[in-house]
Amino acid sequence: MKNFDPKLREECGVFGVSNNKDASAFTALGLHALQHRGQEGCGIVTFDGKQYYSEKRFGLVGDNFNKEKVLNKLKGNYAIGHNRYSTTGENTLRNIQPFFADTNAGGIGVAHNGNLTNSISLRKKLVEDGAIFYTTSDTETIVQLIAKSKRNKTIDKIIDAIFQIQGGYSLVMLTQNILVGVRDPYGIRPLVIGKIKDSYVFASETCALDIIGAKYIRDVENGEVVYIENDTLKSIKPFPTRKIRPCVFEYIYFARPDSILNGRSAYEHRKNFGIELAKENKIEADIIVPVPDSGNAAALGFAQHVGKNFELGLTRNHYVGRTFIEPSQKIRSLGVKLKLNANKSSIKGKKIILIDDSLVRGTTSHKIVKMLYDAGAKEVHVRIACPEIKYPDFYGVDTPTKKELLAANKNNKEICEYIGAKSLDFLSVKGMYKAMGFEKRDNTYPQLTDHYFTGDYPVKPIDELGDDKITQLSLLSSASNN
Repeated sequence: MKNFDPKLREECGVFGVSNNKDASAFTALGLHALQHRGQEGCGIVTFDGKQYYSEKRFGLVGDNFNKEKVLNKLKGNYAIGHNRYSTTGENTLRNIQPFFADTNAGGIGVAHNGNLTNSISLRKKLVEDGAIFYTTSDTETIVQLIAKSKRNKTIDKIIDAIFQIQGGYSLVMLTQNILVGVRDPYGIRPLVIGKIKDSYVFASETCALDIIGAKYIRDVENGEVVYIENDTLKSIKPFPTRKIRPCVFEYIYFARPDSILNGRSAYEHRKNFGIELAKENKIEADIIVPVPDSGNAAALGFAQHVGKNFELGLTRNHYVGRTFIEPSQKIRSLGVKLKLNANKSSIKGKKIILIDDSLVRGTTSHKIVKMLYDAGAKEVHVRIACPEIKYPDFYGVDTPTKKELLAANKNNKEICEYIGAKSLDFLSVKGMYKAMGFEKRDNTYPQLTDHYFTGDYPVKPIDELGDDKITQLSLLSSASNN
């Protein structure tokens, strides 16, 4: 339930495998490893050399693709898969990916991670030209553009389509014994290449390669089209060369801790955020407490640097599912207590530094601080292991509008008062880059897509709805209502 969730949420995870007899099983395992990127729905499309097969389900991969009879329906040595966390379009079965379409060049399946900043404009034009849309997802726009292309070869149709789209995206596509991976010109959304024996694999993160025993080869480069044909990897770079700017929140929050980003695990990056945050800290405390699980790594780095005890002052209930908290307002009103509870014996009478990875709306931070005080904490000082989030996202992250972003509307003192903390500080932008090992080049930032903090958008949104611009949840629904 999105309005309950205080965190930023990534749209989805994608996975694909070529020429492997266990293609559907490997894809299910890969999606399981990428489950953190989307929990609303999952789907797999396969190809056996003659026919395509598709299975889509609501909910988690392990609840849907855990039985042999389901995987046996997905025949073939080629497969692509998708985990959905919707940022555009309704949460209906028809919006679950991968999408499949028959074109004049044959069938094609598409799994998409990210968001298009010109999808409304493209959709309106396609409808005017006679296209019929069956979903409210921006991904179908890509399928329609491929189907509409006048090029002869499928790979040329794909290139024709991606020249017309804008935004942050990675795509994994399947068409008649060809597996295709595409990354947007700035490399905002991630995509990696792996190999297991003679089979190539595409995945959103390296952790999905690990689960099937595939070896990491490299990242798909920004603006690159990679396709596997006859067990051979081929590359096309159709776009003008641009400096790569991957999403900074992959480092801060989205990627699984064991996934590798820029040569280091996400866990190591997050510990380094905590270390830099500690260097910028001016408050003494008795213990360092993380907001689990998102603040664990940063809090550990912070505690090690200042030489204070790292304590699990909050216990997280990992078994609170989405369906449990949805049915009644009475249950929802319990709020954060459904997920977290204070360890009174650890925090009573203590001066605490509470560490979290980010602060978005501040509603949960307020409840956690109050919970710690109610449990007997002497003082609660909040430290956030990333800079202030002041700007919404347009590239596939489900952020609130600018009006809902606390740091966009209040200064540090006002935010501190709102959440009820004794003090509050955020990691600086400079400290964030230092923690990731990026050098300051040409005396300018950014090296990553860091618009959440700076307002520097590498791709400007074309589709705007009113003064607050577009929101991810209204993007396609607005188009479909016009």
